[in-house]
Parts: sequence; structure tokens; C-alpha cells
Amino acid sequence: MTINLKTSTVETREQRLGTIIGWDGKASALAEESAYARGECGGCGTSGRGGAKARRVCELTGPFTQGSVCSEQMVECQAGNIRDAVLIQHSPIGCGAGQVIYNSIYRNGLAMRGHPVQNIRFISTNLRERDMVYGGADKLDAAIRAAFERHAPKAIFIATSCASGIIGDDVESVARHAEADLGIPVIPLHCEGFASKHWSTGFDATQHGILRQIVRKNPTKKQEDLVNVINLWGSDVFTPMLKELDLRVNYVIDMATVEELAQMSEAAATVTFCYTLGTYLAQGLEQEYGVPQIRAPQPYGFAGTDAWLREVARVTGREDKVEAFIEREHARVRPKVEELKKKLAGLKGYIATGSAYSHSLIGVLREIGVQVDGSLVFHHDPVYDSEDQKQDTLDHLIENYGEVEHFTVGNRQQFQFYNLLQRVNPDFIIIRHNGLSPLAARLGIPAIPLGDELHAFGYQGMINLGEAILAVLQHRKFHQDIAGRVKLPYKKSWLAEKDPFALARVAAE
Repeated sequence: MTINLKTSTVETREQRLGTIIGWDGKASALAEESAYARGECGGCGTSGRGGAKARRVCELTGPFTQGSVCSEQMVECQAGNIRDAVLIQHSPIGCGAGQVIYNSIYRNGLAMRGHPVQNIRFISTNLRERDMVYGGADKLDAAIRAAFERHAPKAIFIATSCASGIIGDDVESVARHAEADLGIPVIPLHCEGFASKHWSTGFDATQHGILRQIVRKNPTKKQEDLVNVINLWGSDVFTPMLKELDLRVNYVIDMATVEELAQMSEAAATVTFCYTLGTYLAQGLEQEYGVPQIRAPQPYGFAGTDAWLREVARVTGREDKVEAFIEREHARVRPKVEELKKKLAGLKGYIATGSAYSHSLIGVLREIGVQVDGSLVFHHDPVYDSEDQKQDTLDHLIENYGEVEHFTVGNRQQFQFYNLLQRVNPDFIIIRHNGLSPLAARLGIPAIPLGDELHAFGYQGMINLGEAILAVLQHRKFHQDIAGRVKLPYKKSWLAEKDPFALARVAAE
């Protein structure tokens, strides 16, 4: 799929990939509808642009949204985490509410990677009622210059907002003039929350701006042992793994420097822990600079990690090193996995995370003997930007680990989550985002919050996740005590409802 870098505004995921946020059924049925979306057979819905033949997957729409986040917050957690840059939020001050939690996450991430700990550098233009009438361009210009004077950054990013989008501030012009004056990239990131139904478009907005204005356009050299790793804040697990193939890691985007972002065009390949996060940047680097993206399943469980490592080795010309490493890791990990299977036998888990990540975690749970009857993914991309079947994580899950009976797409709605958990009755849940674990605790179900997104990565990840499950189950009595003493904030009619999308179906009728 061709990415258009001539415009400063990224296409939303709905436009580009046919992304949906409402669906319920078997995993195999969603895979079949996604095949329709890729144009492999007929389909339903209106024409989309997820490739030349694409059609949209049939989407269940909800009457309201109570628990989601927006694209601008994803820009905060990416562009705002570049170590020698500044992010300006051209927004009312309320849009900066996430700065507190993102500062904590950023500081923890720096410590985990061995970087000096510092605070994030965010500035808000604090748009107010008067600015909504007369415009906020002057405030934005003043904020850019204040950022330059205070922090001497190597780049300045501008996150737009619903407010600046509604009034139509000419962010492009302000950025262009400031860039000419200051001599550093000043990069508008168009991430108005109303533009897309799902927050992942915010990832794409950040990556679009970096591809346009930071990545080195005409690299004079290629670093044949350098691999771009598109990641968030997690621990450094890629370095020891890729070191076995004599490869170096260039972690992007979070906690990178502007220079590390610029050198992405010089790398030998690009990988990511999750295609939901990295599909846009990886495709752009391949399209514009010839940096190949690794087209393989994600590296989770034996099957995924084996295939991923072999493809990395093939692309970087290191096939002679990979088989010995795989053999050593299998010999090290398999006995421990077998021990975990005995301890975890009979347990039932539930996954509530981003889409491609959830597909991979289900595979890991089944590798260690945990039953998985259901999962909630926060959105679904019928196709990724590469349009390569080797990156289809849903198909990989079904082919290698079997069916998931209750597979739901929904953007983190608490009122639906109750029904979802009731119909599978898990012993524990695994989550990536806040908001769902308190409800699970009220139902007596302990949660494993994967703050480190790489906890389940690779061969060691199977052991890590198994041990985390055993640890959280030690607190099962605590959660049962909570469930016996609290009430849920829902009507009896909803508590008795078996269909989590009942309200959506009524609204559609």
C-alpha cells in the first residue's frame, strides 16, 4: 500500500486500512471477513481503500463511547517521548491531562533502558474561549519560541487538537515560518480526536511527521548491522536477542534522540513488537528508503519467534547464525514451559489488549497450557500497510493455536466488558491499558497489567508470562473478597443481558 508523504495529514486507519472498533463472533469468522476486506472474495459494507480491492469488514456500531482515548494522546506518548525534542499541544489545557501519567511512564522507561532520568517536555498553548473566536496562531508561535529558548531542542512537534481543528488554525504556516527562523524541524502532527474513531491513528500521525521531516532523505551510508526496532517504553529485550545475530538495535520512537530517528533510513531492516504500532513507519521506511520490514509473524511463542528470527536472519544475511541460536533457546526454554503447563493446567485466561498484541498473547497462553475462550481487542485492522499475508497475526493465531470462540472488537467499554467476562468466566485477565482491571476486581477476577509490553516477548516471554500468572493467582482470595462487598453500577436488566452489543443492535434498528 502506497503511503502519501506529500501531504502533512495522515490518512486515518478507517480510510487506509478499513479499521473497525465493533465486532463480535468467532476469531475464524473475523479472519474470513478480513479476507473479504483484502479483496480475496466478496464482502459486505461500503468500498474502502485498504488496498485497491478493499471492502470494509461489517462493523457493529455502539450508541456511545465511555472509556476510550484519542489520537492526540498517542502523539503525546510517542512524539512527547523523544529525548531531545519538545511537544507542543495546541489545545485547551484539559487535553494535557495525560501529561502526568505519561511523565511517570517516560521516567520509568528511561530508567529501564539505562538513560538519564528526566521529565517529559510538553508545552500547552492553553486555548481558551477567546482563542476559539479569534484564533490561536499567535499563541502557537509564542509557544514554539518559548520551547526553543527553554530547552534548545533538536526538533519541535506540534500536536493539533479537536479545538484547533474546529477553528481551523493555520498550524502549517506557523510551523513553516518558525522552522525557517529557528533552523530545526518544526513538525505539525494532525491528530484531532474527532478525525478517527480509534486512537491508533495517532501512532500513524507521529510516524508520518517523522518520515516527512526527520528521517535522513539521502543517507550516504548503510549500517548493515543496524536494525530499527519500533517500540514503546519496555525493557531492552531486543539487544540480547539480536546480538546473537551480530546485529545492533536502534530503538524508536519512544526514548530515541532526533539523530537516532534520522538514521532509520540507514538501517538494514525494521522490526516491531506489534504490527498495530509499527505498520505505518515500517512501510514508509521500506517505500521511501528501501529499508526492508520483517514480513513474518510476531515473535511470540515458539512458532512465531522461530519464523521471525529466521526472517531477520534471511533479510540481514545471517542465516548461518540463526539455527544454532534457535536450537539453544528451545533446549533452554522447553523444559521450563513443560513445568509451567503442569502448574497452569485447567486454568482459563482472558486477553484485553490491542489487536495484533492480543493475537500473540493468546498464542503464548496456549503454549503454556492455559485455556483461552475469549478476547477483547480494542480495534481490528483487516489489513496492514504492507498488505503481506505473512504479517497477518490473526491468521497466524488460528493456524497455529486454533479457534477463539468469543472474539470481540470493542474500544474498551466498561459496560460491555462485564458481559464479555460473564460469558467465559476466566480465572484471570491480561490487560495493557488502564480502566478494565477495576471492573474485573469487582467480579473477583485478578488482572495482570502488562506495563512492560515486552514481558511476553520471544522465548523467555513464555516463562515470564507463566510466572506472572502463578503470582497473580496468589491474590485470588483478595479479589473474591472485593467481589463479595461491592456493587456494580449497572441496572439489573443490563446485568442479565447476554449480548455485549445489545445496545448497538437496538440503536441500529
